[in-house]
Formats: sequence, structure tokens, C-alpha cells
Amino acid sequence: MASKAGGDGKEAINEQVIANTYANMRTEMNQLYTKITELEMEVSEHSLVIGAIEPLDPSRRCYRMIGGVLVERTIREVLPAVKRNKEGLEEVIARMHEALERKKKEITEFELKYKIRIRKADNDAEDEGGKKEGTAQGVLVGPA
Repeated sequence: MASKAGGDGKEAINEQVIANTYANMRTEMNQLYTKITELEMEVSEHSLVIGAIEPLDPSRRCYRMIGGVLVERTIREVLPAVKRNKEGLEEVIARMHEALERKKKEITEFELKYKIRIRKADNDAEDEGGKKEGTAQGVLVGPA
């Protein structure tokens, strides 16, 4: 009987290790999503800057933040650097998308290997609450 109790403890530890590993994998995937979104916002900011300064006179003064220091340059000097930075960000985003796909595949394989299924807590209660709220939404009536 002592060996049975020990076996149950080992199984519980293994389940806990599997759950922790799975949670870590999900966290890593969410961090990748967050970083990709952040970098995509930077790319859009670079695009806005490029769109704003491209039609201007190349000898015109502009200011650029480099390492926390604002420096004065000309558009002729700044525009190629901003374009290079944008291209570099796009390459990093592409690599991060590849890493994200690998992580998704790894998580799927892990789920299949250990037969992991995600349960929604209080699924029925949320559905009913959502239906009740949905019927009252979208209509505001003011005084006639």
C-alpha cells in the first residue's frame, strides 16, 4: 500500500510539472504576441514619419532622438536611417512570427501528447449573462 501512495504522489507531481510547463509555454506565446504587436506599432510610427518627411525639401532641418538625445540633422540624413530602421523592424517581426508559429506547433504537440484540454470556468453562467446583456444593448431613449 505504501508503494501505491508513493505512486499517486509521483503522478500528482508529474501532473503539476506538466501543468507548469504548459502554463510557461502559453506565457511565452503571449509574450511573443505582445512583442510582435509592440514592434508593429513602431513600424507604423516609422511609416508615419517617412510619409511626413518624404515630400519635404531634403536640406530642411529635422530632429531625431538617438539614445535619449535629440539631435539636429537634415531630412537627407535622417530619411535613409528611418527607412533602414523600419526594414530592420519588419525583418525582426517576420522572425518573431516564425518563432510564434513554432511555439504554437510545440504547444499543440504538447497538448496532444498529454491530452490537455482547456476548460472554461462557469461557461453556462457566462453564456446566460451574455444573452441577458445582449438583449438590452444598443438602445438609448431620451425624453420625447
